[in-house]
Amino acid sequence: MENNIQTQLSLIERELRIRGLSPRTRKSYLGYLQRYFDFKKNDIEKSDVESIKNYLEKSEKNGVSAQVRNLTLNAIKFYYYSVVGIKNKINIKSAKKQAKLPIVLSRDEINLILECVINFKHKLMLSLAYGSGLRVSEVVNLKVADIDLDELTIHIKLAKGQKDRISVLPEKLVGKINSLITGKDNNEYVFASERGGKLTTRTAQAVFENALKKTDIKKPATFHSLRHSFATHLLENGVDVRYVQELLGHQNIRTTQIYTHVTNLMIKNIKSPL
Repeated sequence: MENNIQTQLSLIERELRIRGLSPRTRKSYLGYLQRYFDFKKNDIEKSDVESIKNYLEKSEKNGVSAQVRNLTLNAIKFYYYSVVGIKNKINIKSAKKQAKLPIVLSRDEINLILECVINFKHKLMLSLAYGSGLRVSEVVNLKVADIDLDELTIHIKLAKGQKDRISVLPEKLVGKINSLITGKDNNEYVFASERGGKLTTRTAQAVFENALKKTDIKKPATFHSLRHSFATHLLENGVDVRYVQELLGHQNIRTTQIYTHVTNLMIKNIKSPL
């Protein structure tokens, strides 16, 4: 049985590679399917709606989020449709996800966090993540050639969904970035590790976490909150949501519109009757 599972996982990874999916997506799909195969144990190549439902139900009882259960269902469908090649539709609906609002930092809170970072490179990294709306993976993968200091743009290559996009470069960071990349080749990383190569995403996240701990901010913010704050503050400044969508690289404008729920200036101006 174990040999067959490994065989199937190899076939899945091959198909994922052929389709050009990112290493992160491949790792996620393989992890979800490994756990499903371990649960099903036998006849894993046979599409069995009851087994899939039983696994998803068990996952829900174990506290697995709706988002992860939906990703697991997508991975299972990918396996049966694209690897096994079944023609029958797997008629299982996705779980309803909780409509959680993003954690957004105020401009003052952003400044407090940045003031707590002594290291020049680390402070610049957090500043750019906020000022350009970058994901942590996009920050650590940023190369010298991706930055246009004259045009004030950043070319984010093969971002989430394997798509390129252009974002804005804050003018106030031009001098600092220029000093950091002077003497580097175009193919070198902007935020290189002291040991050479790029920083890990975990290192970048730890920089943010350590800075947050030094403040009195009680919000459960993460590195990604810098991106949330970028989007929210642009909308507060009157930037059209469609332009914000382009800068963030969202495929669906509904993903961007979530920020309108935390930036409604009319609501913020209403005073409670208490």
